[in-house]
Order: sequence, then C-alpha cells, then structure tokens
Amino acid sequence: MGYVPEPLPMAQLRANIEVVASGSIGIQGIEGLHYYVHDLDRTRAFFTEKLDFVEIGNSGPEREREGRQRSAAFRAGDALFVIHQPVGEGGRAWRYLQKHPEGVGTVVFDVEDIERAFALLDERGGTFITDIQRFNDDAGTLAMFSITTPFGDTTFRFIERRGYLGLYPGFVPKPTAGRSGNRFGFQRIDHLTSNFQTMKPALLWMQHVLGLEQLWEIAFHTNDVAAAGGAGRGHGSGLKSVVMWDPDSGVKFANNEPFRPFFKESQINIFSEDNRGDGVQHSALAVTDIVAAVRGLRGRGVEFMSTPGSYFDMLPARLEASGIGKLQESLDVLRELQILVDGSARGEYLLQIFLKEAAGLYHDREAGPFFFEIIQRKGDQGFGAGNFRALFEAIERDQQNAR
Repeated sequence: MGYVPEPLPMAQLRANIEVVASGSIGIQGIEGLHYYVHDLDRTRAFFTEKLDFVEIGNSGPEREREGRQRSAAFRAGDALFVIHQPVGEGGRAWRYLQKHPEGVGTVVFDVEDIERAFALLDERGGTFITDIQRFNDDAGTLAMFSITTPFGDTTFRFIERRGYLGLYPGFVPKPTAGRSGNRFGFQRIDHLTSNFQTMKPALLWMQHVLGLEQLWEIAFHTNDVAAAGGAGRGHGSGLKSVVMWDPDSGVKFANNEPFRPFFKESQINIFSEDNRGDGVQHSALAVTDIVAAVRGLRGRGVEFMSTPGSYFDMLPARLEASGIGKLQESLDVLRELQILVDGSARGEYLLQIFLKEAAGLYHDREAGPFFFEIIQRKGDQGFGAGNFRALFEAIERDQQNAR
C-alpha cells in the first residue's frame, strides 16, 4: 500500500488557508483589454477617428498564421486595447465570436513577480490555460500566463515585463509620427464592470482565488417597481451590485446581477441574453477634464446614453443633501452635455457619462452590448451610487428602443 499522508490538524489547515487567502498576487494595474470583433477596420476607425487613440502596432504575418487572427493595438495614456479579427477558422477570436457578439475576451494585468502570482493562484485553485511563457527581445524579457474565469468566456492574463520593448511577440510596432498624449485626456482604465445572471460564484472566486476584497455594494429597483413596492406591476427592473478591489493596486471590478421581482426584464439579464452569456459590460476611461472631453467627443459624432432632464432638475437638491456643496463646473454645462455627478463629502465628487453600447453605435446587433464610461474623479473614489438608477434606466430605455 502506498504512503498515505496524515491529515493536517484543523487549526493548521485553517492557518494555511488564511495565509494563502491573505497573500497578494502582486497586481500592479490593468495593462489592457483584448477585444474580439468581426470588422477590425470598423473598430480601428472608431478608436482612432472618434476616440483619438494611437495605433501602436499590428500583428506580423507569422503571428497571423499561427493565431489565425489579424490584430491591431491602440493606446491612449496607459489605456491599451488590442483588437482581434478572425482570419479563417480555429483561432481564439473565431472561437469567441462563434458563441458571442463582439466583446472583451481577455483582461491583461501587470504583476510585479510572475512566479509568485503563478504560485499563489495555483495554491488557491486557479485554472490555468498556460504555464508561464517567456519571451526575449534585445532589451529584456516578457513572462506571462493565462487562467480561466467565471466571467463567461473572458480569460485573465498576467504579465511581467523586464525591459521588454515590444508589445507582444509577433507584433510589429507602428510609427506614431511623434504623436504623444490624447486630445481628450484619456489616462487609464479606471475600472471594469461585468454582468452575471448570478454573481456569487464570481465574487467568491475573486475573493478566494484572486485575493480581492469587497469595497462597496448597492441594490435597488427602478422607480416603477419601487413606487409600488413591486406589487401588481407588470414591468420594472432592479440590480444588485458589488465592487471588489485589490487594495494594493487600486484595481476595481464592479459586478452586477438582476434583482427580483422582474428578473427577465432587468437590463442585466438582457445584457446576458444579448451577449449570449456573462461578461464584461463596460470599461471606464479616466480623463483629466470631462467637460472638454465630452464636448470634443460629441463634436466628433460620438453618441452617449441619454439622461432625462428631471435628473438635472433634481441635481441641486441632491448636491445639497449629499454634502458635496458647490461644484467647480457649471450646472448648465453639465445639463447641456448630460454629464452625471455623484459624491458624499464636501468638495469631493466624481463626474461620469456613458457612451451608447457598441450595437447602437454601429447599428449592428453583432457589435455587442459592451460600452465605455468616461469618468473624472475629483476626490471621490466611489462608483456613482447616486447615479446608478439614472444609468440603469437610461440603458433600459436604449434597450427598449432597440427592440
């Protein structure tokens, strides 16, 4: 009979679990998102002509043959988006798009120590797609690995760069003609928001595998349900939202699920139906001056979700009740541009606005339900709790208009 190890005492087992659970995997930030599309040229035009991202590289012939996809990378500040279009069948982009409309298929994180991140995720039960892969160029090394997630078919990739100058192996840098910065002041990806039909498994995975902590939560119904207590109404909606974060890096994930009684009518459930599964709903881009950014984006024809005038009618009273006090921005300008405001302390607030989802921007259902948020933080590190209902109802109006 083979050797059978003695079981650990329960106290030791608990101690071991606590050590693993409490260790940071060393996330430093979100490096970028990999986005799978049917039409790379259409997406390129949106990123460069509308959002003023710079195209910094493209997949070389060998990478396209091996990966069976054509790729281009776009950057604004520290925000990176790598767009992939299938070339024939069998590649990652092709497999993703066989199941879903266009959307985020991979989230990439910078980590400070790839070996430690791998070991901790392995101890905690992470499911690996690859072992650590290492690549070299003339300046240094790149190490990375990928895992599966509860975010539908979205995977997570972890990367450590040590002097490596290229973007990824097989990518060819594209001259940027001296371009630096972004005319709208995009700085970085502030946070990601994902939708689930049931989010508890994802929350537990983020806590016990990634080592994230809960930061914030909210639950509410739309006005038509709330006004009647949910009784006797044939329509309405609601959501539960929980934000998880990595305190060391500040990386945040907002997570939503439908809230009874009208599960099927919830825009969270509609997202899952339109996306044909759970996944990343939107990415928030941080800016330095949201008023100038939104004015410029509207001037380029970028479309945003509409906000009812009643929101701005009630805004002065909300600002007073929340204790924010006077804003630096004109309320008339915010109304004109439909920029939302939220906060909870005097002089500390955030400003945010949401683009239409991709299907609405392109007038193509297969472009998918993903959208962008633009956010400027002026001392407030929340998620616009006071704006959730306004956003929620704005998305539902757009969904109803599209059906």
